[in-house]
This record gives sequence, structure tokens and C-alpha cells, in this order.
Amino acid sequence: MGTVVTLHADKLPTPETLGKIAVLMGGWSSEREVSLNSGQAVLAALQKRGVDAVGIDVDRATILAELQEGNFDRAFIVLHGPGGEDGVIQGALEVLNIPYTGSGVMASAIAMDKLRTKQLLGGANLPTPKYMQLDDDVDLNYVVAELGLPLMVKPALEGSSIGMSKVDEEKQIFSAYQLAAKYDGLVFAEQWVTGSEYTVAVLAGQALPVIRLETARAFYDYEAKYVSDDTQYHCPCGLSADEEARLQRLALSTFQTIGAEGWGRVDIICDQDSKPYIIELNTVPGMTDHSLVPMAAKAAGIEFDELVYRIVVSTITEQGNGKNAEETNVNSR
Repeated sequence: MGTVVTLHADKLPTPETLGKIAVLMGGWSSEREVSLNSGQAVLAALQKRGVDAVGIDVDRATILAELQEGNFDRAFIVLHGPGGEDGVIQGALEVLNIPYTGSGVMASAIAMDKLRTKQLLGGANLPTPKYMQLDDDVDLNYVVAELGLPLMVKPALEGSSIGMSKVDEEKQIFSAYQLAAKYDGLVFAEQWVTGSEYTVAVLAGQALPVIRLETARAFYDYEAKYVSDDTQYHCPCGLSADEEARLQRLALSTFQTIGAEGWGRVDIICDQDSKPYIIELNTVPGMTDHSLVPMAAKAAGIEFDELVYRIVVSTITEQGNGKNAEETNVNSR
């Protein structure tokens, strides 16, 4: 990760220092509506803090011209999924020399691809469930022999659990594969881990309080994330201090391995023997009223408006991965 500067609220730069900010939302991925909701919340928070922020519903045909003509000093990326979370918009902002929130091109591209992420985590000896890539000629018997049942089938390039299926019987694998294959990218099957699901938000190089997720659904799917009112979020998470610290360290190791920066969220499942498995890294997590990063920040004493402000401040306090950033010592302001 880049150089991390820990900031106290009374030492944050002024809104005028941040200049004009483009809040990039919407886009063309299957997570467009979630992104619009997140983006509007971020835009309102920045404007409430007195920041000169402008919301842009990103369109592939016009976004470069809008960014060039807008004379923006920096960008807050709230684009979920392909086109916004995969290094594409990050690369455009690099070319335009506009500092931006979150991870750089490389880390964004890797983290967006769940399959490549798992391969990299495995190479770094970080725990992640066993997996197999699937294709039209998949040998169902072999998949079950290697991964067991139940298992998960996932499209590699989608977020918000879109296109994912829990498979309880061998005969369901191919139909789950066909569903996932409707989306861009590769498809893989993943070992099912029975246990408790946790998420660890990271902000400016620090892990926030751990949240335990509880849903009555088969898994924490799109419905549980954005629609259902009976999904439960436990913070404090119920773990001992040592166990929570272990998950926080694992989240930070995941960030460092992928090369992520600024802010994000690592999802982890602990099995019935308390062994943790990294599921994925989200480099542009949701910022809606159901979202987990604001929830973790609040548990750490950081309200939503300040969270958003701190994420913007990271564009002038972190250097790394070739990301555009200004050489500014904000603590001296």
C-alpha cells in the first residue's frame, strides 16, 4: 500500500483545499442502480460538508469529455462492477491526471476478477476456499469429487452476488453454470464453507470493527444485501478481541497482497472450527443505507459524512501504484 497518514477530524484539510470533485456513479454494469443510490448518498454528504461536488452519471460515450471540460481537481469513484471497479475508469483518470479515490488500475482490475484474486491469494498462502474453473464441457463428477456438496457457482466479474448460485445436488451444477455464464468473464465453482460470515472494512490503512452477517436466505445474496429488512448485522461481531484482531490482520494482508489502497472491504467466512477463508475484496463497496462500510465506520465513531470526507482526503494523503496524487502534508494545515 502507499504511504498512510492517519488524520484526526480537526486536522482534515478544508473543503476549499479539496477543490472541485466529480462523484462518478451509475455506469453500465448490472450494478448500475446500486451505484446510483451510493453515488447520491456520497454526493449529498460532500455537499453537506461544503465541498464543491458534482454528480456525474457515467456514460461510456461522454465521460472523458465531461471530465476534461469539468475542470475537476479529483474524483470520487462510486461505480460498482465492470467499467468502474475494474481499472477502466481508473486508467482514464490517470491519463487525465485527475486524482481519484480508492485503488489504482492494477489492484482494481485484480480485485474485480474473483478468480484471479483467488489465484493470487493462493500464491501468497492466504486462505481461500478451494475452487475450479467451469466451462461448457464441465465434468460434474469431478467437480463434486474435488469440492464436495453443497458448493457455490460464481461469475468471476460480477459484484453484489449477481449471477451466483448455491448448488446442493450435482445435477444443478450445469444450470448454475449457465446462469453465471450469461455475464462477462469466466465462471468458477467454489467449495461451500459452513460457518459464520464476516466483513472487514479498511479505511486509510486501518481495519474498522468487524461485522458479522446473518441472513435467513441460503447465502448473503442480492436480496439480502439490498432488499430484505430481516438481514441482521452484528457489530460488535461477537468474537473475542483476539479473534476479531486476527480477521482484521487478514483483511489488511489481503489489501497488501492485491495492492489495494484508500478504502475497501474484505469478506471472510469462518468455518465451524473458526478457520477463516477469504471470499473476496471489494475496492468500491456500496454506500447505501444497507451498506457495510458506513456501518463499520459508525461503530468506530465515524459518521457517514466524515467517512465520505476522509475517503476524498485519501486522494492527497496516499501515494502508490502510480496513482495520481498530490504531494501534500495535510497534517500541517
